[in-house]
Amino acid sequence: MQTFLGMILGALLLIVGVYLYDSIQTSEVANGQVALTNRTIVNWDVAAADWRALKVRAHDDWVRISEK
Repeated sequence: MQTFLGMILGALLLIVGVYLYDSIQTSEVANGQVALTNRTIVNWDVAAADWRALKVRAHDDWVRISEK
């Protein structure tokens, strides 16, 4: 149980760390030469859209399963 808790906590710390790093690196819109050196690690718009799609699909599947 401690191992799984540690893995979950580690994943959360990794996500928070990457988000903080990205928000510090690219606080303004990067153009030209700056874009090559200050690119974000994660495309957060795409990640948010994928997360929303996952939540909608999980909800729809839950409704479908619970109706049986």
